Amino acid sequence: MGKGDRKTAKGKRYNASYGNARSHVAAKAAGTTTAPVVKKTATKTTVAKAPAKKVVAKKAGAKE
Repeated sequence: MGKGDRKTAKGKRYNASYGNARSHVAAKAAGTTTAPVVKKTATKTTVAKAPAKKVVAKKAGAKE
């Protein structure tokens, strides 16, 4: 996936072409605004769970 690959943005830059991997979007005009984003409120209350306890494995004694 390098310069010769036309499916990647790097390959598009190398071949001086535009496409899905390297879309060419025109800049917005000054003063243009979009609608404000409305955040959704959660209807359910979430309960935080306590983290799981880590169990340390005991080392077996050396066999003689």
